[in-house]
Amino acid sequence: MTFHTNPRVDGVKAPPIPEAWSWIEGLEFPVDRPLLDVCQAVPADPPPEALRAHVAARAGDPATAKYTDIFGLEPLREALAGDIRSIYGGDVAAADTMITAGCNQAFFNTMVALAGEGDHILLPAPWYFNHEMTADMLGVGVVPVPFRPERGGVPDPEDARRLVNERTRAIVLVSPNNPTGAVYSSEILEAFLDVARDAGCALVVDETYRDFLNVGERPHDLFSHTEWRGTLVHLYSFSKVYCLTGYRVGAVVAGAAMMAALEKVTDCVQICAPHLGQEAARYGIGHLKEWRQGNAVVMAGRAEALRRAFTRNDLRYELVSAGAYFAYVRHPFAGRSDVEVAQGLAREQGLLALPGSWFGPDQERYLRFAFANLDEAVMPAIVERLTASQV
Repeated sequence: MTFHTNPRVDGVKAPPIPEAWSWIEGLEFPVDRPLLDVCQAVPADPPPEALRAHVAARAGDPATAKYTDIFGLEPLREALAGDIRSIYGGDVAAADTMITAGCNQAFFNTMVALAGEGDHILLPAPWYFNHEMTADMLGVGVVPVPFRPERGGVPDPEDARRLVNERTRAIVLVSPNNPTGAVYSSEILEAFLDVARDAGCALVVDETYRDFLNVGERPHDLFSHTEWRGTLVHLYSFSKVYCLTGYRVGAVVAGAAMMAALEKVTDCVQICAPHLGQEAARYGIGHLKEWRQGNAVVMAGRAEALRRAFTRNDLRYELVSAGAYFAYVRHPFAGRSDVEVAQGLAREQGLLALPGSWFGPDQERYLRFAFANLDEAVMPAIVERLTASQV
């Protein structure tokens, strides 16, 4: 008799990205028409050379092979708090921060700290699939906030107000959004903060992609509220902005009660984020401000190039929203499933995107494009292949 695995984990869907890659396994694409892989959000470039040199030098110090504090390196926490104050204003201090092994761990640990079996969270549809997977593993219910394509994918706070109740432990927002690319205005985020405060639950705002907003643009003023620590939990990632996806460095910013809970969870999950990854993030904040701003300009150019490409008159695919790393597209085939459409694009057109149904309910007419790893000049080719798929 074999042992049994956790039925909650067994019931969670498999990681989607490997499944998408399996569609093109064994296929060869012509040199003059290569695969356009827009299925995963990964930076196109390696970390800056100066950062790599810094990490290589720090690796020679035996101390970097040891644990850091559970909350992370104090200089990095100080630097992150200062960076947040410079971008958002407010009074964020190092004591309000915890460094994690990527933003996925930041979210997982946050959910363990906030919610238990029988509780639920609100997720605007479509949502980041790992957020749903986390909730399912923990026995936490997911209540969808309706998708509003007429609002460019921006959720309506009044929908959330109608859905919260005494078992709601968090409203989870991602801005700029994955999968839609939609950017939530400061006014929208303020309205969601009001809903969460009135409901007595947390507002968890995942801002993994906030470094790809317009340079100098303040995403919101939530940290300026005198009592933000009683409601707001901010999640962040160093991975995308400094091209450090494999280094696994993210962060949680929250008040003292949340930090006390996260300390226990993190000690059981990973003890601390990778030491060298933290050294890389610290170097990035301290030395790569201009590089970070330049990278944001490049990403904005790619998003704008994609928007321009979608203005073709002969294209029946509809661009619902685009920003930061992502575009959300409505496909024209009412009689075909989104998975079938995505598989056809991959195998017949060499365009590997993800089906919308992988991001929540009622998304079968949509596809997600993670376009940030492609140069501006390639964006018209995406649309050309979509146009060809209609023939």
